[in-house]
Amino acid sequence: MTDHPAADRYVAAIDQGTTSSRCIVFDADGGIVAVAQREHRQIFPRPGWVEHDAEEIWTNVEQVVRDALATAEVTTGQLAAVGITNQRETTVVWDRATGRPVHHAIVWQDTRTGPLLRRLDAEYGEQRFRDRTGLPLATYFAGPKLRWLLDNVDGLRDRAERGEVLFGTMDSWLIWKLTGRHVTDVTNASRTLLMNLRTLDWDPELRDALGVPAAMLPEIRSSAEVYGTGTGALAGVPVASALGDQQAALFGQTCFHPGEAKCTYGTGSFLLLNTGESPVVSRHGLLSTVGYRIGNEPATYALEGAIAVTGSLVQWLRDNLGLISSASEIEELARTVEDNGGCYVVPAFSGLFAPHWRSDARGVIAGLTGYVTRGHLARAVLEATAWQTREVVDAMNADSDVALRRLRVDGGMTANGLLMQFLADVLDVPVVRPAVSETTCLGAAYAAGLAVGFWPDLATLRAQWRADAQWEPAMEPAHRDRELRHWRKAVARTLDWVDDE
Repeated sequence: MTDHPAADRYVAAIDQGTTSSRCIVFDADGGIVAVAQREHRQIFPRPGWVEHDAEEIWTNVEQVVRDALATAEVTTGQLAAVGITNQRETTVVWDRATGRPVHHAIVWQDTRTGPLLRRLDAEYGEQRFRDRTGLPLATYFAGPKLRWLLDNVDGLRDRAERGEVLFGTMDSWLIWKLTGRHVTDVTNASRTLLMNLRTLDWDPELRDALGVPAAMLPEIRSSAEVYGTGTGALAGVPVASALGDQQAALFGQTCFHPGEAKCTYGTGSFLLLNTGESPVVSRHGLLSTVGYRIGNEPATYALEGAIAVTGSLVQWLRDNLGLISSASEIEELARTVEDNGGCYVVPAFSGLFAPHWRSDARGVIAGLTGYVTRGHLARAVLEATAWQTREVVDAMNADSDVALRRLRVDGGMTANGLLMQFLADVLDVPVVRPAVSETTCLGAAYAAGLAVGFWPDLATLRAQWRADAQWEPAMEPAHRDRELRHWRKAVARTLDWVDDE
Protein backbone atom coordinates (compact mmCIF):
# COMPACT_ATOMS: atom_id res chain seq x y z
CA MET A 1 0.00 0.00 0.00
CA THR A 2 2.98 2.35 -0.27
CA ASP A 3 2.79 2.62 -4.04
CA HIS A 4 0.98 5.99 -3.92
CA PRO A 5 2.47 9.33 -2.84
CA ALA A 6 0.65 11.08 0.03
CA ALA A 7 -1.08 13.47 -2.38
CA ASP A 8 -2.70 10.43 -3.99
CA ARG A 9 -3.79 8.78 -0.72
CA TYR A 10 -6.93 9.18 1.31
CA VAL A 11 -8.62 8.19 4.54
CA ALA A 12 -12.23 7.03 4.68
CA ALA A 13 -14.65 7.30 7.59
CA ILE A 14 -17.84 5.34 8.18
CA ASP A 15 -20.42 7.22 10.23
CA GLN A 16 -23.10 4.81 11.43
CA GLY A 17 -25.72 7.21 12.77
CA THR A 18 -29.16 7.01 14.34
CA THR A 19 -31.09 7.64 11.13
CA SER A 20 -28.56 6.87 8.40
CA SER A 21 -25.13 5.49 7.57
CA ARG A 22 -22.55 7.51 5.64
CA CYS A 23 -19.11 7.14 4.21
CA ILE A 24 -16.89 10.16 3.58
CA VAL A 25 -13.52 10.12 1.84
CA PHE A 26 -11.02 12.75 3.04
CA ASP A 27 -7.78 13.96 1.47
CA ALA A 28 -4.50 14.75 3.26
CA ASP A 29 -5.70 18.30 4.08
CA GLY A 30 -8.84 16.98 5.79
CA GLY A 31 -10.96 18.10 2.82
CA ILE A 32 -14.01 16.12 1.73
CA VAL A 33 -13.57 14.26 -1.57
CA ALA A 34 -16.83 12.30 -1.66
CA VAL A 35 -19.88 11.50 0.50
CA ALA A 36 -22.47 8.74 0.25
CA GLN A 37 -25.42 8.24 2.60
CA ARG A 38 -28.36 5.87 3.11
CA GLU A 39 -31.18 6.02 5.65
CA HIS A 40 -32.42 2.95 7.54
CA ARG A 41 -35.78 2.14 9.10
CA GLN A 42 -36.77 3.28 12.57
CA ILE A 43 -38.74 0.45 14.17
CA PHE A 44 -41.20 1.34 16.98
CA PRO A 45 -42.66 -1.91 18.43
CA ARG A 46 -44.32 -0.06 21.35
CA PRO A 47 -44.43 3.50 22.73
CA GLY A 48 -40.96 4.36 24.05
CA TRP A 49 -39.32 1.41 22.26
CA VAL A 50 -36.95 2.09 19.36
CA GLU A 51 -35.13 -0.57 17.32
CA HIS A 52 -32.91 -0.90 14.25
CA ASP A 53 -32.20 -3.86 12.00
CA ALA A 54 -28.43 -4.36 12.30
CA GLU A 55 -28.34 -6.44 9.10
CA GLU A 56 -30.02 -3.63 7.16
CA ILE A 57 -27.46 -1.21 8.59
CA TRP A 58 -24.55 -3.45 7.58
CA THR A 59 -25.93 -3.73 4.02
CA ASN A 60 -26.22 0.07 3.88
CA VAL A 61 -22.68 0.52 5.20
CA GLU A 62 -21.28 -1.75 2.49
CA GLN A 63 -23.23 0.20 -0.11
CA VAL A 64 -22.21 3.70 1.04
CA VAL A 65 -18.54 2.61 1.15
CA ARG A 66 -18.76 1.41 -2.47
CA ASP A 67 -20.66 4.54 -3.53
CA ALA A 68 -18.24 6.96 -1.84
CA LEU A 69 -15.15 5.26 -3.30
CA ALA A 70 -16.77 5.20 -6.76
CA THR A 71 -17.71 8.90 -6.55
CA ALA A 72 -14.19 9.80 -5.37
CA GLU A 73 -12.66 7.52 -8.02
CA VAL A 74 -10.48 6.12 -5.27
CA THR A 75 -9.37 2.48 -5.06
CA THR A 76 -8.89 0.56 -1.81
CA GLY A 77 -5.16 0.66 -2.61
CA GLN A 78 -5.28 4.45 -2.24
CA LEU A 79 -6.93 4.28 1.20
CA ALA A 80 -4.39 4.61 4.01
CA ALA A 81 -7.03 3.58 6.57
CA VAL A 82 -10.70 3.59 7.42
CA GLY A 83 -12.15 4.87 10.71
CA ILE A 84 -15.52 4.21 12.29
CA THR A 85 -17.77 6.53 14.25
CA ASN A 86 -21.17 5.46 15.48
CA GLN A 87 -24.42 6.20 17.26
CA ARG A 88 -23.54 5.29 20.83
CA GLU A 89 -25.26 2.93 23.30
CA THR A 90 -27.30 1.18 20.58
CA THR A 91 -26.99 -2.50 21.47
CA VAL A 92 -26.56 -5.54 19.22
CA VAL A 93 -26.20 -9.22 20.12
CA TRP A 94 -25.19 -11.59 17.33
CA ASP A 95 -24.36 -15.24 16.77
CA ARG A 96 -20.62 -15.86 16.84
CA ALA A 97 -20.85 -18.63 14.22
CA THR A 98 -23.30 -17.16 11.70
CA GLY A 99 -22.75 -13.43 12.36
CA ARG A 100 -26.53 -12.93 12.42
CA PRO A 101 -28.17 -10.68 15.04
CA VAL A 102 -30.40 -12.56 17.50
CA HIS A 103 -32.83 -9.61 17.79
CA HIS A 104 -33.21 -6.09 16.44
CA ALA A 105 -30.68 -3.64 17.86
CA ILE A 106 -32.08 -1.66 20.81
CA VAL A 107 -31.47 2.04 20.12
CA TRP A 108 -30.05 4.58 22.59
CA GLN A 109 -33.40 6.44 22.70
CA ASP A 110 -35.29 3.30 23.81
CA THR A 111 -36.81 3.50 27.32
CA ARG A 112 -37.81 -0.14 27.97
CA THR A 113 -35.11 -0.65 30.64
CA GLY A 114 -36.74 1.80 33.09
CA PRO A 115 -38.12 -0.89 35.49
CA LEU A 116 -34.77 -2.77 35.48
CA LEU A 117 -32.90 0.44 36.38
CA ARG A 118 -35.22 1.06 39.32
CA ARG A 119 -34.44 -2.46 40.59
CA LEU A 120 -30.69 -1.89 40.16
CA ASP A 121 -30.95 1.40 42.05
CA ALA A 122 -32.81 -0.28 44.92
CA GLU A 123 -30.40 -3.22 45.05
CA TYR A 124 -27.00 -1.58 44.44
CA GLY A 125 -27.60 2.17 44.55
CA GLU A 126 -27.02 4.56 41.66
CA GLN A 127 -23.93 6.04 43.31
CA ARG A 128 -21.97 2.77 42.96
CA PHE A 129 -22.49 2.89 39.17
CA ARG A 130 -21.83 6.63 38.94
CA ASP A 131 -18.58 6.43 40.95
CA ARG A 132 -17.14 3.76 38.66
CA THR A 133 -18.61 4.61 35.26
CA GLY A 134 -19.29 8.37 35.45
CA LEU A 135 -22.88 7.61 34.39
CA PRO A 136 -26.28 7.73 36.10
CA LEU A 137 -28.69 4.79 35.94
CA ALA A 138 -30.54 6.00 32.84
CA THR A 139 -32.31 4.12 30.03
CA TYR A 140 -29.80 5.67 27.61
CA PHE A 141 -26.92 3.24 28.26
CA ALA A 142 -26.06 -0.08 26.62
CA GLY A 143 -25.51 -2.50 29.54
CA PRO A 144 -29.13 -2.55 30.73
CA LYS A 145 -30.30 -2.97 27.10
CA LEU A 146 -28.06 -6.04 26.90
CA ARG A 147 -29.54 -7.35 30.15
CA TRP A 148 -33.04 -6.86 28.70
CA LEU A 149 -32.12 -9.01 25.69
CA LEU A 150 -30.61 -11.71 27.94
CA ASP A 151 -33.82 -11.74 30.01
CA ASN A 152 -36.29 -11.61 27.13
CA VAL A 153 -34.90 -13.51 24.13
CA ASP A 154 -35.56 -17.25 24.52
CA GLY A 155 -32.45 -19.24 25.42
CA LEU A 156 -30.13 -16.25 24.97
CA ARG A 157 -28.64 -16.28 28.46
CA ASP A 158 -27.63 -19.95 28.16
CA ARG A 159 -26.08 -19.30 24.76
CA ALA A 160 -24.25 -16.25 26.13
CA GLU A 161 -22.77 -18.26 28.99
CA ARG A 162 -21.57 -20.88 26.48
CA GLY A 163 -19.85 -18.11 24.48
CA GLU A 164 -22.05 -18.61 21.41
CA VAL A 165 -23.25 -15.01 21.12
CA LEU A 166 -21.42 -11.69 21.19
CA PHE A 167 -22.44 -8.25 22.42
CA GLY A 168 -21.40 -4.97 20.91
CA THR A 169 -22.35 -1.39 20.24
CA MET A 170 -22.46 -0.41 16.55
CA ASP A 171 -18.69 0.10 16.33
CA SER A 172 -18.12 -3.50 17.48
CA TRP A 173 -20.75 -4.81 15.07
CA LEU A 174 -19.11 -3.05 12.09
CA ILE A 175 -15.54 -3.98 13.10
CA TRP A 176 -16.69 -7.62 13.45
CA LYS A 177 -18.32 -7.57 10.01
CA LEU A 178 -15.25 -5.91 8.45
CA THR A 179 -12.43 -7.78 10.19
CA GLY A 180 -13.83 -10.68 12.23
CA ARG A 181 -12.33 -9.11 15.39
CA HIS A 182 -14.51 -8.65 18.49
CA VAL A 183 -13.33 -5.32 19.90
CA THR A 184 -14.66 -1.95 20.99
CA ASP A 185 -12.92 1.30 21.87
CA VAL A 186 -12.75 3.09 25.22
CA THR A 187 -15.25 5.80 24.20
CA ASN A 188 -17.98 3.33 23.29
CA ALA A 189 -17.18 1.05 26.23
CA SER A 190 -17.52 4.04 28.56
CA ARG A 191 -21.22 4.24 27.58
CA THR A 192 -22.26 0.77 28.75
CA LEU A 193 -22.45 1.14 32.58
CA LEU A 194 -19.99 -1.79 32.54
CA MET A 195 -16.57 -0.12 32.11
CA ASN A 196 -14.56 1.32 34.99
CA LEU A 197 -13.52 4.87 33.96
CA ARG A 198 -10.19 4.63 35.76
CA THR A 199 -9.02 1.12 34.81
CA LEU A 200 -10.52 1.40 31.28
CA ASP A 201 -11.59 -2.22 31.59
CA TRP A 202 -14.83 -4.10 32.23
CA ASP A 203 -15.69 -3.89 35.94
CA PRO A 204 -16.35 -7.41 37.35
CA GLU A 205 -18.73 -6.20 40.06
CA LEU A 206 -20.81 -4.11 37.67
CA ARG A 207 -20.87 -7.00 35.21
CA ASP A 208 -22.25 -9.25 37.96
CA ALA A 209 -24.76 -6.59 39.02
CA LEU A 210 -26.07 -6.41 35.45
CA GLY A 211 -25.88 -10.19 35.00
CA VAL A 212 -23.73 -10.06 31.86
CA PRO A 213 -21.54 -13.10 31.02
CA ALA A 214 -17.90 -12.05 30.44
CA ALA A 215 -17.61 -14.28 27.36
CA MET A 216 -19.86 -12.03 25.28
CA LEU A 217 -18.02 -8.74 25.93
CA PRO A 218 -15.60 -7.31 23.35
CA GLU A 219 -11.98 -6.46 24.12
CA ILE A 220 -11.56 -2.76 24.95
CA ARG A 221 -8.93 -1.03 22.79
CA SER A 222 -7.82 2.56 22.23
CA SER A 223 -9.68 4.86 19.80
CA ALA A 224 -6.80 5.07 17.31
CA GLU A 225 -5.02 1.81 16.52
CA VAL A 226 -5.25 -0.85 13.81
CA TYR A 227 -7.90 -3.39 14.89
CA GLY A 228 -7.63 -5.53 11.77
CA THR A 229 -7.78 -5.50 7.98
CA GLY A 230 -10.98 -4.93 6.06
CA THR A 231 -12.74 -7.36 3.75
CA GLY A 232 -15.33 -6.93 1.00
CA ALA A 233 -15.62 -3.33 -0.19
CA LEU A 234 -12.65 -2.42 2.07
CA ALA A 235 -10.44 -5.45 1.31
CA GLY A 236 -6.91 -4.91 2.58
CA VAL A 237 -7.60 -1.52 4.20
CA PRO A 238 -6.53 -1.10 7.86
CA VAL A 239 -9.56 -0.56 10.11
CA ALA A 240 -7.81 1.86 12.43
CA SER A 241 -10.18 3.91 14.60
CA ALA A 242 -13.44 3.77 16.49
CA LEU A 243 -15.01 6.66 18.36
CA GLY A 244 -18.55 7.21 19.58
CA ASP A 245 -20.04 9.94 17.41
CA GLN A 246 -19.82 12.73 19.98
CA GLN A 247 -16.25 11.93 20.93
CA ALA A 248 -15.39 11.80 17.22
CA ALA A 249 -16.81 15.29 16.82
CA LEU A 250 -14.72 16.52 19.78
CA PHE A 251 -11.67 15.07 18.03
CA GLY A 252 -12.66 16.42 14.62
CA GLN A 253 -13.11 19.89 16.15
CA THR A 254 -9.52 19.49 17.44
CA CYS A 255 -10.59 20.19 21.04
CA PHE A 256 -7.33 18.68 22.28
CA HIS A 257 -6.80 20.97 25.29
CA PRO A 258 -8.65 20.98 28.62
CA GLY A 259 -11.43 23.59 28.63
CA GLU A 260 -12.16 23.32 24.89
CA ALA A 261 -15.72 22.31 24.02
CA LYS A 262 -17.95 21.49 21.07
CA CYS A 263 -21.65 20.90 20.59
CA THR A 264 -23.01 18.73 17.80
CA TYR A 265 -26.53 19.49 16.64
CA GLY A 266 -28.10 16.39 15.09
CA THR A 267 -31.07 14.18 16.04
CA GLY A 268 -30.15 15.08 19.60
CA SER A 269 -27.42 17.47 20.68
CA PHE A 270 -24.28 16.73 22.63
CA LEU A 271 -21.93 19.13 24.31
CA LEU A 272 -18.50 17.78 25.28
CA LEU A 273 -15.83 19.60 27.27
CA ASN A 274 -12.26 18.26 27.32
CA THR A 275 -11.21 17.79 30.99
CA GLY A 276 -7.71 16.39 30.37
CA GLU A 277 -6.17 13.18 31.69
CA SER A 278 -8.44 12.68 34.68
CA PRO A 279 -12.21 12.23 34.83
CA VAL A 280 -14.19 15.05 36.47
CA VAL A 281 -17.09 13.69 38.50
CA SER A 282 -20.13 15.84 37.77
CA ARG A 283 -22.24 17.19 40.61
CA HIS A 284 -24.72 18.81 38.23
CA GLY A 285 -26.22 16.07 36.12
CA LEU A 286 -23.55 15.69 33.43
CA LEU A 287 -21.77 12.53 32.35
CA SER A 288 -18.09 11.82 32.87
CA THR A 289 -16.86 9.95 29.84
CA VAL A 290 -13.75 9.05 27.86
CA GLY A 291 -13.06 11.69 25.20
CA TYR A 292 -10.53 9.64 23.22
CA ARG A 293 -7.40 7.57 23.58
CA ILE A 294 -4.62 7.58 20.98
CA GLY A 295 -2.60 4.36 20.84
CA ASN A 296 -0.82 3.71 24.15
CA GLU A 297 -1.07 7.30 25.41
CA PRO A 298 -3.18 8.09 28.50
CA ALA A 299 -6.89 8.55 27.85
CA THR A 300 -8.34 12.05 27.57
CA TYR A 301 -11.60 12.51 29.48
CA ALA A 302 -14.60 14.75 28.90
CA LEU A 303 -17.72 16.07 30.58
CA GLU A 304 -20.79 15.56 28.44
CA GLY A 305 -24.27 17.03 28.38
CA ALA A 306 -26.70 15.03 26.27
CA ILE A 307 -29.93 16.56 24.97
CA ALA A 308 -32.28 13.92 23.55
CA VAL A 309 -34.39 15.94 21.12
CA THR A 310 -33.19 18.86 18.96
CA GLY A 311 -33.04 18.12 15.22
CA SER A 312 -35.69 15.43 15.69
CA LEU A 313 -38.03 18.15 17.02
CA VAL A 314 -37.79 19.87 13.63
CA GLN A 315 -38.54 16.52 11.95
CA TRP A 316 -41.55 16.13 14.27
CA LEU A 317 -42.83 19.55 13.19
CA ARG A 318 -42.42 18.38 9.59
CA ASP A 319 -43.64 14.76 9.75
CA ASN A 320 -46.16 14.67 12.62
CA LEU A 321 -47.65 18.17 12.45
CA GLY A 322 -47.04 18.98 8.76
CA LEU A 323 -46.21 22.63 9.52
CA ILE A 324 -43.21 22.53 7.16
CA SER A 325 -42.45 20.23 4.23
CA SER A 326 -38.66 20.19 4.64
CA ALA A 327 -36.43 20.75 7.66
CA SER A 328 -34.68 23.70 5.97
CA GLU A 329 -37.99 25.62 5.76
CA ILE A 330 -38.13 26.15 9.53
CA GLU A 331 -35.78 29.14 9.49
CA GLU A 332 -37.85 31.00 6.90
CA LEU A 333 -41.07 30.27 8.83
CA ALA A 334 -39.52 31.32 12.16
CA ARG A 335 -38.32 34.60 10.61
CA THR A 336 -41.94 35.57 9.80
CA VAL A 337 -42.31 36.63 13.47
CA GLU A 338 -40.23 38.83 15.78
CA ASP A 339 -40.29 36.47 18.78
CA ASN A 340 -41.92 33.30 20.13
CA GLY A 341 -45.21 35.02 20.98
CA GLY A 342 -44.94 33.77 24.56
CA CYS A 343 -44.84 30.12 23.43
CA TYR A 344 -42.26 27.55 24.62
CA VAL A 345 -41.79 23.97 23.39
CA VAL A 346 -40.02 21.53 25.72
CA PRO A 347 -39.45 18.32 23.72
CA ALA A 348 -39.26 15.76 26.53
CA PHE A 349 -40.49 13.03 24.16
CA SER A 350 -38.62 10.29 26.02
CA GLY A 351 -37.94 12.14 29.25
CA LEU A 352 -35.39 14.88 29.90
CA PHE A 353 -31.68 14.12 29.53
CA ALA A 354 -28.88 16.32 30.96
CA PRO A 355 -28.87 17.96 33.38
CA HIS A 356 -32.26 16.74 34.67
CA TRP A 357 -32.30 12.96 33.98
CA ARG A 358 -36.06 12.67 34.44
CA SER A 359 -37.54 9.72 32.56
CA ASP A 360 -41.00 10.65 33.93
CA ALA A 361 -41.07 13.91 31.93
CA ARG A 362 -43.01 14.29 28.67
CA GLY A 363 -43.10 17.13 26.16
CA VAL A 364 -45.17 20.28 26.53
CA ILE A 365 -46.10 23.33 24.49
CA ALA A 366 -46.59 26.04 27.12
CA GLY A 367 -47.86 29.61 26.95
CA LEU A 368 -50.32 29.03 24.09
CA THR A 369 -52.74 31.86 23.37
CA GLY A 370 -54.97 32.70 20.42
CA TYR A 371 -52.16 34.99 19.19
CA VAL A 372 -49.70 32.14 18.49
CA THR A 373 -49.15 31.22 14.81
CA ARG A 374 -47.19 28.61 12.88
CA GLY A 375 -44.30 31.07 12.85
CA HIS A 376 -44.26 31.38 16.63
CA LEU A 377 -44.30 27.58 16.97
CA ALA A 378 -41.42 27.26 14.51
CA ARG A 379 -39.45 29.87 16.44
CA ALA A 380 -40.19 28.15 19.77
CA VAL A 381 -38.99 24.85 18.29
CA LEU A 382 -35.63 26.42 17.34
CA GLU A 383 -35.33 28.23 20.65
CA ALA A 384 -35.83 24.94 22.51
CA THR A 385 -32.47 23.75 21.16
CA ALA A 386 -30.68 26.87 22.41
CA TRP A 387 -32.30 26.82 25.87
CA GLN A 388 -31.50 23.14 26.35
CA THR A 389 -27.88 23.94 25.42
CA ARG A 390 -27.88 26.77 27.96
CA GLU A 391 -28.93 24.38 30.74
CA VAL A 392 -26.02 22.07 29.89
CA VAL A 393 -23.48 24.92 29.69
CA ASP A 394 -24.61 26.21 33.10
CA ALA A 395 -24.04 22.74 34.56
CA MET A 396 -20.59 22.49 32.92
CA ASN A 397 -19.53 25.88 34.24
CA ALA A 398 -20.59 24.74 37.72
CA ASP A 399 -18.65 21.45 37.46
CA SER A 400 -15.48 22.56 35.72
CA ASP A 401 -12.64 24.91 36.66
CA VAL A 402 -12.74 26.44 33.19
CA ALA A 403 -15.78 28.52 32.20
CA LEU A 404 -16.82 28.14 28.57
CA ARG A 405 -15.41 31.07 26.56
CA ARG A 406 -16.70 30.09 23.13
CA LEU A 407 -18.48 27.13 21.60
CA ARG A 408 -17.44 25.23 18.49
CA VAL A 409 -20.54 23.84 16.80
CA ASP A 410 -21.20 21.27 14.10
CA GLY A 411 -23.97 19.09 12.69
CA GLY A 412 -26.88 19.72 10.34
CA MET A 413 -28.67 22.36 12.42
CA THR A 414 -25.67 24.71 12.29
CA ALA A 415 -26.77 25.70 8.76
CA ASN A 416 -29.60 27.61 10.47
CA GLY A 417 -28.30 31.14 11.00
CA LEU A 418 -31.26 32.23 13.12
CA LEU A 419 -30.66 29.35 15.54
CA MET A 420 -26.91 30.02 15.71
CA GLN A 421 -27.48 33.70 16.54
CA PHE A 422 -30.05 32.80 19.19
CA LEU A 423 -27.59 30.27 20.63
CA ALA A 424 -24.86 32.95 20.94
CA ASP A 425 -27.46 35.24 22.54
CA VAL A 426 -28.63 32.80 25.22
CA LEU A 427 -25.13 31.47 26.00
CA ASP A 428 -23.58 34.96 25.93
CA VAL A 429 -20.47 33.59 24.21
CA PRO A 430 -19.32 33.51 20.56
CA VAL A 431 -20.50 30.49 18.55
CA VAL A 432 -18.09 29.27 15.86
CA ARG A 433 -18.80 26.90 12.98
CA PRO A 434 -15.85 25.19 11.25
CA ALA A 435 -15.25 25.13 7.50
CA VAL A 436 -15.68 21.32 7.50
CA SER A 437 -19.04 20.80 9.19
CA GLU A 438 -18.76 16.99 9.02
CA THR A 439 -16.62 16.91 12.15
CA THR A 440 -17.88 13.52 13.34
CA CYS A 441 -16.56 11.78 10.24
CA LEU A 442 -13.49 13.99 10.23
CA GLY A 443 -12.66 12.93 13.80
CA ALA A 444 -12.87 9.24 12.88
CA ALA A 445 -10.70 9.90 9.82
CA TYR A 446 -8.17 11.88 11.85
CA ALA A 447 -7.86 9.10 14.45
CA ALA A 448 -7.47 6.41 11.78
CA GLY A 449 -4.92 8.51 9.89
CA LEU A 450 -2.92 9.08 13.09
CA ALA A 451 -2.93 5.33 13.81
CA VAL A 452 -1.25 4.51 10.49
CA GLY A 453 1.03 7.59 10.32
CA PHE A 454 -0.93 9.28 7.52
CA TRP A 455 -0.92 12.38 9.74
CA PRO A 456 2.09 12.73 12.06
CA ASP A 457 0.62 14.33 15.19
CA LEU A 458 -2.18 16.34 16.81
CA ALA A 459 -0.48 19.67 16.00
CA THR A 460 -0.79 18.89 12.28
CA LEU A 461 -4.52 18.25 12.68
CA ARG A 462 -5.01 21.39 14.75
CA ALA A 463 -3.34 23.48 12.06
CA GLN A 464 -5.95 22.26 9.55
CA TRP A 465 -8.93 23.56 11.55
CA ARG A 466 -10.59 26.59 9.92
CA ALA A 467 -13.56 28.72 11.01
CA ASP A 468 -16.35 29.24 8.49
CA ALA A 469 -18.70 31.54 10.43
CA GLN A 470 -18.97 33.15 13.86
CA TRP A 471 -21.96 34.60 15.75
CA GLU A 472 -21.53 37.15 18.57
CA PRO A 473 -24.04 37.57 21.42
CA ALA A 474 -26.35 40.58 20.96
CA MET A 475 -29.21 40.05 23.42
CA GLU A 476 -29.88 42.42 26.32
CA PRO A 477 -29.05 40.66 29.64
CA ALA A 478 -32.45 41.54 31.16
CA HIS A 479 -34.25 40.03 28.16
CA ARG A 480 -32.10 36.90 28.34
CA ASP A 481 -32.84 36.44 32.04
CA ARG A 482 -36.58 36.89 31.53
CA GLU A 483 -36.69 34.34 28.70
CA LEU A 484 -34.61 31.86 30.72
CA ARG A 485 -37.06 32.20 33.61
CA HIS A 486 -39.98 31.42 31.27
CA TRP A 487 -38.11 28.45 29.80
CA ARG A 488 -37.52 27.02 33.28
CA LYS A 489 -41.22 27.38 34.09
CA ALA A 490 -42.05 25.43 30.92
CA VAL A 491 -39.54 22.69 31.84
CA ALA A 492 -41.17 22.38 35.28
CA ARG A 493 -44.49 21.65 33.51
CA THR A 494 -43.04 18.50 31.88
CA LEU A 495 -42.22 16.69 35.14
CA ASP A 496 -44.17 13.90 36.86
CA TRP A 497 -46.21 13.15 33.73
CA VAL A 498 -45.56 9.38 33.51
CA ASP A 499 -47.00 7.43 36.43
CA ASP A 500 -44.65 4.82 37.85
CA GLU A 501 -46.67 1.72 37.04
